[in-house]
Amino acid sequence: MFDGFTLTHINVGEVTLRVRHGGHGPAVLLLHGHPRTHTTWHRVAPLLARDHTVVCPDLRGYGKSTKPPTTSDHAPYGKRAMAGDCLALMRALGHDRFAVAGHDRGSYVAFRLAMDHPDAVRALAVLDSVPIGEALAHCDARFARAWYHWFFFAQPDRPERVINADPDAWYDVATKNSPERLGAENFADFHRAIHDPATVRAMLEDYRAGLGVDRAHDDADKATGRRLHCPLLALWSLRDDLGDLYDDIGAIWREWADDVRTGTIDSGHHMAEEAPDELAAALRAFLRTTKEDTFTEREPSW
Repeated sequence: MFDGFTLTHINVGEVTLRVRHGGHGPAVLLLHGHPRTHTTWHRVAPLLARDHTVVCPDLRGYGKSTKPPTTSDHAPYGKRAMAGDCLALMRALGHDRFAVAGHDRGSYVAFRLAMDHPDAVRALAVLDSVPIGEALAHCDARFARAWYHWFFFAQPDRPERVINADPDAWYDVATKNSPERLGAENFADFHRAIHDPATVRAMLEDYRAGLGVDRAHDDADKATGRRLHCPLLALWSLRDDLGDLYDDIGAIWREWADDVRTGTIDSGHHMAEEAPDELAAALRAFLRTTKEDTFTEREPSW
C-alpha cells in the first residue's frame, strides 16, 4: 500500500498521530471515518498524489494514534479537538494552507477544521454526511431506525461490552468487510483496530462527543450565522442511505457555505474502497477548480 509514501508518527501536542504522506504539490488532507483507519485511502491517495501532497492520518483514538483520557463531557474526542490535531499536523509537515476531504466521522472533523480555522482551509470536501447538528435537528423515525448506533454508542459502558464480545460479528468481518473488498493490508489494519479494546472505547467516545459538545458547537455557529467561505464539495454514495434520509443534501450544506457543489458516487458507504477511481476523479476535478495561483511549501518541523 501507499507506494512512495512515508509512514511516521508525529506529536501534535495532546496526542501523537500515525500518518502517511506523499506526493508533491498543493496539500490535501484525507480524514477517515468509523471504524476505519487512514489505510482506507490506500486506493485513492496514490491517484491524488500525482499532483498533490497527500496526508492521511489516523484520527486521535483511532488506529495507532494515541488515545487520551476522556472527560465527563467527552470533549477530548470532540471534533474541535480532532481538528486542532489536524491543523498542528499539517503545520508540522510544512503546510499552512491546504484542502481537506473527510468521510463519515472524518467529515465532521473536516467541517470543524474549516469552520474553526478558515485561514488554513482553502477547500473542503465532505463525503456521506451533513453536519452533526443538522442530522440531529432533522432526526425522525427513519433516521433513528437507520442510524440507531449513534444513540447506542452514546450509552456508557454497554457498547464496549457488546462490541468487544465479538468484534468480527459487530463489524461484519468476512461479509461486508473482507480482505477481498478492503484489500489485504487495509483489512489487516482495520481488523487489528477493532480487536483493540482501547481503540473501540476511543471510537465510541467520538460518538459520545457527537451528541454533546459537537452538536453544541454546530448549534452555536448556526445561531451566530457563522458560515464557510471556502468552496465545498458534498458527495454521497448512491448505494447508501444518506440520499434516502434527506430530500436535498445540497440545500442543507448551502445553509452553511457560500459555494456548494454536489455529486454522487456509485458505491456503498465506503466509497474510497469501493469506487476509488470515481472518487479520486471527483476530488481531483474539484481541487483543480479551487486551485490557488500561488503554492508555497515550508520545510517540515517534525
